[in-house]
Formats: sequence, structure tokens, C-alpha cells
Amino acid sequence: MGEDNRLAAVVALAQGMAAAQSEREAWRAAAFGACRALDGSFAALSVWERDLGRLRVLVNVGERAAGEEEFPEDEAYPVHQFAEITEFLHEQWAGGGEPDAWVETAEGPTAGRAGFCHQRVAALRRRGRGCCVVAPVVLHGRAWGELYVARPLGAPVFDRADADFATVLAAVVAAGIAQTERLEEARRLAFSDSLTGLANRRAVDMRLDEAIERHRRDGVVVSLVVCDLNGLKRVNDTRGHAFGDRLLERFGSVLSLCGAMLPGALAARLGGDEFCLLAVGPPADDVVKVADELCRRAAELELGDGVACGVASTEDPIGPVRSARRLFRLADAAQYQAKGVRAAKAVVAGREGPDDPVVRLADAPPEGPTPERRRFRGRR
Repeated sequence: MGEDNRLAAVVALAQGMAAAQSEREAWRAAAFGACRALDGSFAALSVWERDLGRLRVLVNVGERAAGEEEFPEDEAYPVHQFAEITEFLHEQWAGGGEPDAWVETAEGPTAGRAGFCHQRVAALRRRGRGCCVVAPVVLHGRAWGELYVARPLGAPVFDRADADFATVLAAVVAAGIAQTERLEEARRLAFSDSLTGLANRRAVDMRLDEAIERHRRDGVVVSLVVCDLNGLKRVNDTRGHAFGDRLLERFGSVLSLCGAMLPGALAARLGGDEFCLLAVGPPADDVVKVADELCRRAAELELGDGVACGVASTEDPIGPVRSARRLFRLADAAQYQAKGVRAAKAVVAGREGPDDPVVRLADAPPEGPTPERRRFRGRR
């Protein structure tokens, strides 16, 4: 490949990673870009998980062998089987060199090269590949993982120029990963509550809008549990805000634990002492059981006075739900009712017959000043 073509390949790889909307897309773009740039038939990107002592494969692209998945769940290899990513690299760095790529072949070591790895040779033979080039990916001055590109048996073997080019590609991949990590962190901060680590109101609004659209299109059940943590003001006034924060954190952990009982449920802090669970798919009765369990566990917390929980589900007789705002209003009205009667369990919208007081309260709120803690979220 000429210099102009290689420069174009580098630019294409960088652009592909920059356009990625998620970590997975960035990994795929990195592997595909390197595979094309090096005229390979297969490529993989792996991360070195130091705490677990293993190389975990993030993505496989190209001509995959039997058992190789694009995004494997559990494809990992003990790092001691591929010790060159630690020993060989560190020897080079200690000598003032850079982390260069190296070549392996199905025939064994290439002449004059120090990075020979029997396990890689065995893997090449087992998967019908003739050679590979391995390039360390270095991020923030540390070995992050490796970029691996292979060619089939009978294809030209990678040479030193290919290895040098792979080193350049790995540096571009590292820059792309760093950018992706920054974007993921920005997204995490934008959609999470800094105190509890739960999702925030913005995340709930986005997920609920998507869920209601699915309900309108496919009839999927959407349920919302709105919780008001009792006693926070008393704790803040008598023991200080540090204890109040502790109560919020403790309840956030309980909410997360209970939310895990509903597959795919989103646990969130809406703000102040208000929290919610959003469940998409599970039956309404399952959601109510979890809400009741949440009330029970909250009552056992060292601080606070339990929680008031309201539930609204599209599976219950609450009338058509055409907007996220209406489901919020129903759950909020149920929570308001639970708080007013100091209910030990969740109050569920729509379960008291055709003249259900929660539905009436949500759909026809009284005019004029509203009672303290009454915070319906806009009109339908």
C-alpha cells in the first residue's frame, strides 16, 4: 500500500471512530478500519483487564472462525499466555523505546524478532490463519490492550513495514478510544444523579418517551413507580445535611436492589426526595409486588420514615395513555394518595373501580393553590 493510500486509511479509521455513537460502535470501527488498512481478513480489539489478569476480546470482525462472535460475552485469555503485552513491552519501554507491533506466523517465529508467542501460533493454526500482526494500544501512558489483524493461509505474510503501520494505527485507535471514553463519561454525567449514582430526570424522560411510543405502537406494558421519601426534611433539620445525603444514598441502594427484580427496569432520582422506577415489559402485578417490597425495605432504614409509593401502569384500567406526561401524573397522584393516608404499601392507579379517586385526581386536578408536596408534571 502506498503512502497516500495509508494516509487515507488512517483518516478513514479516525473518522469511523469519531462518528461512533457508542463504545461498541467505536470498537467495531477500530477493528474494521485496521483490517482494511492492513489488507487483513480478520481483526480483533482486546482490552487488558489488569484486575482479572486477562485479555478480554471486545470485538471480532471480518472472516470469523467457528465460535468467534462479533461482540463476545466471555472470550478472554489469561494474560500469562500472552505475556509479551506485559514483559516484552515493558522491556522496550525501559530501554527508552516505543511500543512497537510485531508479527506472528503459523510457521513459528520470524527472523530476528523477540516477541514470539507459542499460544498465538497455535491459535493461528487452529483457526486456519497464516499470520497476524499485533499492535499494543497505549492509553494515558499505559498498555490498554491490543489490536490484532490476521491474514489467511496462503496470503502474503506481514512484514516489518506492516508492523510499523500497525503501530501507527494502534495510536489512532488509542486516540479514538480516549475520545469515546470522554463522550461516555459526559453522557454518564448528563444522565445520572451525582449523589446516588442512579439515573436522573433527564434519563427518565428520554426512556419514558421511548417506552410510551412502544406502548402505542406494539401494546407493550409500561409501568411507573413514583416514590416520595418520608422524613428527609426532619433528618436534615435535626441531624444535618450529611445525614440527609446518607439517607438518600441508602434509599437509592434499596431502590436499585428492588429495581433489579424487574428485568431492564430503570431506577432514578427525580430530584430532592423523589425517586422512581420505570419498567417496560413486566406485568403490572409484578411491578406492584416490587413497589410493595420497596415500601417494606424503606421502612426498615435506620434514618427517615419510610416511603410513599404510587404506581401507574398501562395494563391497569386508567384509560388511554398517549403521553409520558399522563403516566407521570397518574403515578404522582397515586403517590400523593399514599402519602396522605400513610399507606404501608403502594397505591395503584385504576384499581378502585370506574370512579377511581387516583385517576380523577390526576385527570382533573383542582384549581387554585395546591397542597404542599403536590407536584403534578404538567397537563396531558
